[in-house]
Amino acid sequence: MKVVTDPQKIKEVLERSIASILPSEDALLARMREGKRLRFYTGADPTGPELHIGNATNFIFLEKIRALGHEVIVLFGDFTAMIGDPTGKDATRKRLNPKEVKENIKTWKNQAGKVLDFETKKNPAKVMLNSTWHKKLRFEDVVELASHFTVQQMLERDMFQRRLESKKPIYLHEFFYPLMQGYDSVAMDVDVEVGGTDQTFNMMVGRTLQKIYNNKEKFVITTALLEDPKTGEKLMNKSEGKYIALNDSPEEMFGKTMALPDSVIVNVFRDSTYASRETIDVVKKKLEEGANPRDHKMHLAYEVVRTYYDEKAAQNARENFSKTFQKGGTPHAIQEVAVERQSNLCDILLRAGIVKSKTEFRRLLEAGAISIPKTKETIRDANYKMEESAEFRVGKKRFIRLFVR
Repeated sequence: MKVVTDPQKIKEVLERSIASILPSEDALLARMREGKRLRFYTGADPTGPELHIGNATNFIFLEKIRALGHEVIVLFGDFTAMIGDPTGKDATRKRLNPKEVKENIKTWKNQAGKVLDFETKKNPAKVMLNSTWHKKLRFEDVVELASHFTVQQMLERDMFQRRLESKKPIYLHEFFYPLMQGYDSVAMDVDVEVGGTDQTFNMMVGRTLQKIYNNKEKFVITTALLEDPKTGEKLMNKSEGKYIALNDSPEEMFGKTMALPDSVIVNVFRDSTYASRETIDVVKKKLEEGANPRDHKMHLAYEVVRTYYDEKAAQNARENFSKTFQKGGTPHAIQEVAVERQSNLCDILLRAGIVKSKTEFRRLLEAGAISIPKTKETIRDANYKMEESAEFRVGKKRFIRLFVR
């Protein structure tokens, strides 16, 4: 596949959802205009079974890079997930065991494949696992890696400073994480690493190591994080169960998008969809002029579903949302599950993925947000048992039909 060197086409890709390019955008543009096929990569640790539309910001960018003829790698951090990335954490991240990692990673390629083309015969995107090389490292190799950095450099990181101030522990293995991520660049011999702004430190460690071990200048591209511009809070928060997963159904994607704050409409359009810049500019202008945010959020939800599914799915999801939440109906694509009599409702909803945890289930109960629409009964009992078939509404946008056998 021929590499595209048209500066205008390259700049169009480098301008959207990009926070910074190190050492500089001009230097990267010059490299890309040389016509040499560069190796780009982004990584993600399988700390859970789902990717979300925040991860997709990097996937969308890399799919455009792939279309320009460059090599694209998605690295699943099956080894680094067992260490735990301390980035942004005021407490030590839970370490996963190999079985948990294997289970989490099972459908990741299919999820990322909603954006990246792994199947094309012309320059397909690739998936790699960093256990491939990390399992082969000897202890002396790790010592050698560590010798290129100081404890002071590690402690400069914000999350470690906060822990020191609050007298919370910093474990030695957490210093290994940036070294391991940095070594990924060396092992794959990449030209460019792409990641969120919260990954800047780790990516720069990789830039240093790539220069030392492969005598290569690695570029670092930081992409915008999906955040609420009003509060600064992350929109996609796995630990709190607040995210739009790439394997959500079209109806779930549409409904969850409609539940986002009005203040994030433009950001999600820009960073998680293929909507044109002209479309986004129009939406931004109308919102600034006082247009009803709900109308533009409906448009956004449509674009989100169309990006990760297709036009037909987006149309059906919009019609279903309108029927369910604007006219008081029940969604036609409702999840149906057969259960045993006396089954615990909480356990059923957990297995079905309707709630993410028992804590969420209890919170919904306390809020009176679990009900049977047909009888208008609100469920309050944390130990509610199934006696007969019924349809349940959980929160504002989740439905499930349970058949007692």
